[in-house]
Amino acid sequence: MKNIFDKEICDDFINRINKLSPDSKGLWGKMNVSQMLAHCNVSYEMVYDNIHPKPNVLMRFILKSLVKNKVVDDKSYARNNGTAPQFIIKGDRNFDIEKDRLIAYISKTQELGEKEFDGKESLSFGKLSSGEWNNMFSKHLEHHLSQFDV
Repeated sequence: MKNIFDKEICDDFINRINKLSPDSKGLWGKMNVSQMLAHCNVSYEMVYDNIHPKPNVLMRFILKSLVKNKVVDDKSYARNNGTAPQFIIKGDRNFDIEKDRLIAYISKTQELGEKEFDGKESLSFGKLSSGEWNNMFSKHLEHHLSQFDV
């Protein structure tokens, strides 16, 4: 898994994002490119912005028991997987705004570094190691940038 905390890896992700255009088409899935960027931003919003509610105790138990390992392990996502409701992006999004937000989140994460994330609480999964955070961020970006062939 690519190390999202490494500057060169982040620069590569950012260069790939910069190859996208508002007309970029996905190789699979239902989202357009602006929705995909907004979708990728949700992972970072859950870390940096207080706009998503914390799941209740029962839902957190279910997420930790059934979903967590698939999200934080080092195995790539399959195409056309389902997603959590807060990650479903409906309606039009502004390509430039979503792209700039994603680049800023990636840069901020890299600058804060692994130590900031080691033991950091996830809204859905509880405390994660920096390796688990890395896998979650990195494989999600890799999945969707590959979806849009960049």
